[in-house]
Amino acid sequence: MENKNLFKNWPERRKRLKREYPDLTEEDLAYVAGQEDELFGRLKQRLGTSREETRNILRKI
Repeated sequence: MENKNLFKNWPERRKRLKREYPDLTEEDLAYVAGQEDELFGRLKQRLGTSREETRNILRKI
């Protein structure tokens, strides 16, 4: 799935997301290999963005 590519180099992306969106919690940013869809869903919900908006944020980070 395309989402898996969005989570490559997660530790660095995670740091950038935390800087850009300080309201994200450690739980929101918890990554477990094979559960990319769950993480993507948490980010969508927490950021209040659509699927496409969330995907764009992850691409830019």
